[in-house]
Parts: sequence; structure tokens; C-alpha cells
Amino acid sequence: MLKRIFNRLLMVSVFAGAGLAAYAQSGEYLSYTPYSIYGIGDLSQQGSAYNRGMGGVGIASRNVKYLNSLNPAAVTARDSLSVMMDFSVANNNTLFMQTVDGQRIKSAHNSTNISSIAFSTPIWKNLAGMVGMTPYSSQGYGYRTRETDPVEIARNGVIDYYDYGQGSLYKLYGSAGYYFNKHLSVGAEFDYIFGNFNKYFTEVFEKSGRNTVSDAYDMNLHAITGKFGVQSEFNMGKKWTVGFGGTYSLASNLRGTVGYLHQSVGTAETITVSSSVDTLANHLGAVRIAPELGLGISVRYLDKFRAEVDYTRSDWKKSGMDVTEGFANSTSRTPFTSSVRQSLRAGMEYLPNAYDMRYRWKRCSYRLGAYYNTEYYKVGGGDVNSIGITLGATIPIYQWYNGLSIGVDLGQRGTLDNSLIRERYVKVCVGVNIFDIWFLKYRYE
Repeated sequence: MLKRIFNRLLMVSVFAGAGLAAYAQSGEYLSYTPYSIYGIGDLSQQGSAYNRGMGGVGIASRNVKYLNSLNPAAVTARDSLSVMMDFSVANNNTLFMQTVDGQRIKSAHNSTNISSIAFSTPIWKNLAGMVGMTPYSSQGYGYRTRETDPVEIARNGVIDYYDYGQGSLYKLYGSAGYYFNKHLSVGAEFDYIFGNFNKYFTEVFEKSGRNTVSDAYDMNLHAITGKFGVQSEFNMGKKWTVGFGGTYSLASNLRGTVGYLHQSVGTAETITVSSSVDTLANHLGAVRIAPELGLGISVRYLDKFRAEVDYTRSDWKKSGMDVTEGFANSTSRTPFTSSVRQSLRAGMEYLPNAYDMRYRWKRCSYRLGAYYNTEYYKVGGGDVNSIGITLGATIPIYQWYNGLSIGVDLGQRGTLDNSLIRERYVKVCVGVNIFDIWFLKYRYE
């Protein structure tokens, strides 16, 4: 038995190591969007392909077949002898459009990267735990804008602004949940957020007598935070079950260093170079990750049908990112301000017959979802909203609850008004669900 468990732990270690290596060797951008120029970039959608296929819900879900990292209390929804893993990869395909001087400009980008790695096991009786790693946010942008103010052009000539940035933050987490009874499960999660960003802002003057000016930021950041969760279910007759869930993520101060380099290069004026390295600890409370409250309600009909609606809210107005150098800097001449991030999500799942031995498609789970989000910043004084629908399915593989899950997100963010950028995207997340029974004592006659 010990040899069997050791071999399985070895498999888990190789699996996780390969995933972490893939993280380190990912492409140039974890994701790409011009809106990621602000703050800590584009916040990543949490959860696996299972969650994404249902619109991103999971706060109230208790499903013994899949790992659910959106609520630490959900880790207790399992077979008491089961060990579970999830490995997901996401592909983002985005079409950008912007109206400039009456003309519509288009561009496109696609990227593929690891989405999540998670491993879960029972700890003791009603206690279970989970460890994992997932992207927390990303920055990926590169574009040029031209000065349009006639007064500025008359004074300095034509000026081109080049903005470029890349980097990401990752979340390494460990959670534990305790199952009191059918009506109450609680959980807590420890989060370590870490990563780095590189940002470059350059001004190029076509008029003679002006040097090219560039500013560069090398940001190495980390934060320690956590999340608490609760879930409860109640029977409504013999076949229907209603569930409730809640989560609260703690606020946290960002720590680390911000390296700054300023250069003025050219032959028209004296060449100047200045640099500095500042510690965010010197600005205690200046840059913060906002707290988040999440609420969810779900209904389930046996193991055939389930539906859920989730709402999350986080107030970033006091994050300090719109006034702290390195987080708010942009030469795009479009002001960013911190705001309130909100999300309303809904999803459903249908399983025709989990025990059908003749038709595999009847043992597949089918999912549908929708969402509406408001980002944690305003651009030019207006909200940046996204809306979309999701599709998903899980194809059973081998035995138990092993399967291949697929989640597809079709959505739009931003608008063409006020020279802003509209994004239309197709995001595909593919995940492998691994389920096994480890803690058995074998008897031989």
C-alpha cells in the first residue's frame, strides 16, 4: 500500500513540476490587452475549465466530481478517500478595434498559457485540503499614440508616444475546509502573490532640438493575503437541493521594489541618465490589493441538473494605483482612475445519464453560462465593462470522475466611443480532471 501511494505521489510531483516549468517557459505575454497598462494589469479569471464553462460561477457549488478553487469551503465536497487534481491550459484570441480620425483600425493577438494547477486530498475525517497555483494578473501591451493638442504641437512639433509593457503576477495558494454537517462547511485559504512587471514609456520628437525621452520601470512585487469561505445546502423535497455560499478575500499591501530609469538621449541637448530603486515598504498602504466579497446561490436536481448565480464586489478606490508612480504612469494621454470592480455571473450544467453504459455522450456534462463585469478602473472617466456567454462540457475518461473539460468564453470588453478600444475575444480553456481512490486497505483471501 505504501509503495502504491509513493508511486502516486511521485506522479503528482512530476505532473506539478511540469506545470511549473510550463509557467516559467510561457510565451512573451501571459495575455495581451491595452487595458492592462493600468495598475497591476488585467486580473485573471479564477477557476478551472469546469468553472469557466458555467460563466465562472462556483461560490455556492458543491460538486464531488471537480475541484472548485473559488471557495475554500468547497474542498470538502468529495469522496472521503479521493485524491483529485486539475490541470488547465487557456488560449486567448482577441480582435481589437479603435476609431481614429474617423477610421477604424483593427489588430489581433492570440496567446496560450497554463491556466491553473491544483491538487487536493483528505487530511483527517471531515477535514480536506488543496494546494495550487494560478495566474493572478498580467500585463501585455504595446502601441503608439500621436500628440493631437495643437498648442503642444506648435510648441514642440509632432510627438509620438510609445507604450510597452509585459509581466504577470501569480497566486500560490493553500486552503483547508472543514465539513460540520450537510448544512455547513467552512474553509480558509492562504495566498502568496508574486511576480514582476516591466514598463517602458517613450516620447519621440520629430522636431529638431529635442531629445528622445524614455522612462522604464522594473517592478518586483509580492503580497500575502487570504480568503475565507462558507457553504450550506438544504434539501427541498427528495430531489431538489438549494445551496448558499459566501467568500471574503482580505485586502493586502503590495511589497517589493520598483526600479526606475530615466533617459534623455540625442544630440540636440545634453544627454541625461538617472535611475533609482525604491521599496514599496517606504509607502506603507500606498498600493493595496482590494478586499472582495462574493455571494452565490445554487439549485440542484439529483445529479442531472444544477444552476448557480454569483455576485462579487471589490472596491479599488483606495488601492493607490492611480496616484503611485509606476502603477499609474502612461503616455497614452487617457487618464486612469481606480474604481469598484463588480461581477454578476450565472451558469448551469446538465448531465443526461451518469450511468449510461451504451452512449458516451449521455455521460458527458454540458454547461452554459453568462456574465457581466465592471473593471477595477475607469478610463477617461467611464467604466470599462465586459459581457459574454460561455459554453462547456466534460467528456468522461477511463473510470471514476476522470475527464477532459472544455470551457469556451465568447465576449466583448470596452467600447469604440471616445477613441477607446473595443475587444472581442474567444477564450478556450481545456482542463484534465484526475480522480483516484488512494486510501484503501486491500484484503487477500
